[in-house]
Amino acid sequence: MDFPLARQRFYQEIRQPEEQINLASAALFLAQEEYPDLDPEEYLNALDMMAVEVEERLPVERYPLRIIQTVNQYLFEDLKFVGNTDNYYDPANSYLNQVIDRRLGIPITLSLIYLEITKRIDFPMVGVGMPGHFLIRPTVGDMQIFVDAFHQGEVMFTEDCQERLSQIYGRPVDLRPEFLQAVDAHHFLARILMNLKAIYIQRSDLRRTLAVIERLLLLFPDAPMEQRDRGLLYYQMGRWTEASQDLENYLNQMPSAEDASAVRELLRRIESKD
Repeated sequence: MDFPLARQRFYQEIRQPEEQINLASAALFLAQEEYPDLDPEEYLNALDMMAVEVEERLPVERYPLRIIQTVNQYLFEDLKFVGNTDNYYDPANSYLNQVIDRRLGIPITLSLIYLEITKRIDFPMVGVGMPGHFLIRPTVGDMQIFVDAFHQGEVMFTEDCQERLSQIYGRPVDLRPEFLQAVDAHHFLARILMNLKAIYIQRSDLRRTLAVIERLLLLFPDAPMEQRDRGLLYYQMGRWTEASQDLENYLNQMPSAEDASAVRELLRRIESKD
């Protein structure tokens, strides 16, 4: 595949078995397309150093809540990492290098830093892809607690998650069990990309939107909605052949989709241009 170097590295990383994917490396390769001078090793070393500093602060008795308390103190009080409430939709919030440099991010990227530190101190945690808000939780023992990295590492229980969800949507929302399931590396990276996709669509930045969708399709090659959206982008760019191919693939997978007739109409328009 003839990809830019950063994309080749991203592709190589995500092709590994799920448990071997290095999330931080993959996230940095995503960022490297936007920041070509980025040196991934520099940021991986920064995460290593953070973990060393946390390790030095850990109490002798490593109870889970004490570990979380130590990480919180280090990340949010000493280093002053914070959720970007003033400019939540700044794309820099989704690029790991920028989050580390500015100490400013959104739930998923702050969670990624937290996860990378706890992995290095042998306190395994996983990402939890709750709708509208990303959380993390420890996998040790039977504790059902969650950590909200966007809110200074606040420790939450299931009923708090229910409350946070209703808060986000501005109405009561039922907390379904699947909302608190761990997300794998592919879905974790896809969520970062979906954030960027929404931002770049909002900004009518066709080039960056296309680059995001292409990487989503590396993660999930048969994702029909991404094929459709790439086809629509190609149409806007006047790339008729590629648009036809993607839109036909979409219809083959989703012949009864609500927008199927609109997509067929678009294909007819493309044919009339040939």
